[in-house]
Amino acid sequence: MDETEESHGHWDPFGHPLFDGPEARALSRVGVVDIGSNSVRMVVFDGAARSPAYYFNEKILCGLGDGMDTSGHLSPEGRVRALEAMKRFRLMAEGMRLSGLTVVATAAMRDAEDGPAFRRQIEDETGLTVHVIDGAEEARLSAQGVLLGWPGSYGLVCDIGGSSMELAEIGRGRVGRRMTSALGPLKLKDLDGGKKARDKHIRKEIDALTDYMGTQRDRLFLVGGSWRAIARIDMLRREYPLRVLHEYRMDASTVAETVAFIEAQPDHEVLRKAAGVSSTRMALVPFAAEVLQQIVASFQPSDIAISSYGIREGLLYEQMPHVLRDRDPLIEACRFAEAKDARLPGFGRQLYDFVLPLFPDASEGRRRLIHAACLLHDVSWRAHPDYRAETCFDNATRANLGGLKHWERVYLGLSLLHRYKNKREGTRFEDLYNLLDEAHRREAEVLGKAMRFGAMLWTLESSAGHARFDWDGKRLVLRLEPDMIDLYGEVARARFKSLAQAMGAQEFEVVSG
Repeated sequence: MDETEESHGHWDPFGHPLFDGPEARALSRVGVVDIGSNSVRMVVFDGAARSPAYYFNEKILCGLGDGMDTSGHLSPEGRVRALEAMKRFRLMAEGMRLSGLTVVATAAMRDAEDGPAFRRQIEDETGLTVHVIDGAEEARLSAQGVLLGWPGSYGLVCDIGGSSMELAEIGRGRVGRRMTSALGPLKLKDLDGGKKARDKHIRKEIDALTDYMGTQRDRLFLVGGSWRAIARIDMLRREYPLRVLHEYRMDASTVAETVAFIEAQPDHEVLRKAAGVSSTRMALVPFAAEVLQQIVASFQPSDIAISSYGIREGLLYEQMPHVLRDRDPLIEACRFAEAKDARLPGFGRQLYDFVLPLFPDASEGRRRLIHAACLLHDVSWRAHPDYRAETCFDNATRANLGGLKHWERVYLGLSLLHRYKNKREGTRFEDLYNLLDEAHRREAEVLGKAMRFGAMLWTLESSAGHARFDWDGKRLVLRLEPDMIDLYGEVARARFKSLAQAMGAQEFEVVSG
């Protein structure tokens, strides 16, 4: 391995398998450090392997690439801060007893004249191995991070760092063409000639990207801190109620409006504070916004999605066997939560089979949400009863779950709220309900009340399969085996009635046998 990591074959960033076998879902803690042009970040993954949780996540905005376009060297102050961060991260990894800490470095380290020397300094003073990867490999890993959250997606992944920007196409679960460019905002900030010169430079770079990447009219996935900062500002401008960046959607018109909104602000400090963006990041936002506007104009994507997953998640995806990659990240995360926190792990699947006949016309996507809700229906049982419904809603809408659109988060949250509460009015979440249309709000209520009722009947694993629904759109019938009749008590009757009313049933009854 020379000063740049060989990236055209298979390289093993972890040095050992992460999974005991292709069926493994549990994942030991895995640490990754990304030394970027603007930030140095350490992430430790834990939890369900297909949808890992962030056990530890810390970022230091070091600005290694600041001024590099004119000096050719890494920022001296950035080097001091980055080395300090790496020493801390090594100790944190030891304290967490990680089996290893994988370190990758990108554009600043690979392009700077003193990059190789700084790499050796980090390795000498920390004992860690630093993998300096080229632009094509950076693009591939970022695209794999997107595939971690959106398996089977089609589109163009655009990852912006401080000193470079990478594009990669994805489709059928694979990464296709990819290319890097010098469109990082740190480079643009140092460009002479002002906005006119930047526009010319950006157009030239994007023309080269479009010539190579070809027509791309699918979804545009945006990866990187500058894109996330622009999304935060877009949320602020639109008064968007759910402040979850992953899967946040934009389109060409909202991008244009937000870029104009940023340019029109007389005081970016006020905007920064209102949007919750760091001062270091905010300084780069205007340059990134200029790039984004031209990317959208050139590639004309069908829609735009913000991805919180990128190169670090791509490193994890790299180690997954295909049988694990093909699993649904949402369902895997919910199964893991059920196994860890539910009173009766495994009951969620039985509950799903019980309630599914109430939704005979449900699409595959809606059945997936129903399944997820059933797996999660009992994981918040330790919360205080007065706050259990709110805790469920919070967990569903704000949890780090992949593979969920924002409206799907609210659907899931609302169904779990109704698992513990008949009425949704009067909660602090009412501004979020508008992300769902009325039909989906009604369906989420029916699902929640069905789970609320079903949990009363199937309190024991041996009860599974002894109750079923018949529903023809007008008449709701609950069929109970004789040995279950005594479970149908006063509270159960009230909950069955509430379910029937939510469904608009003209008749409802319980039948034995």
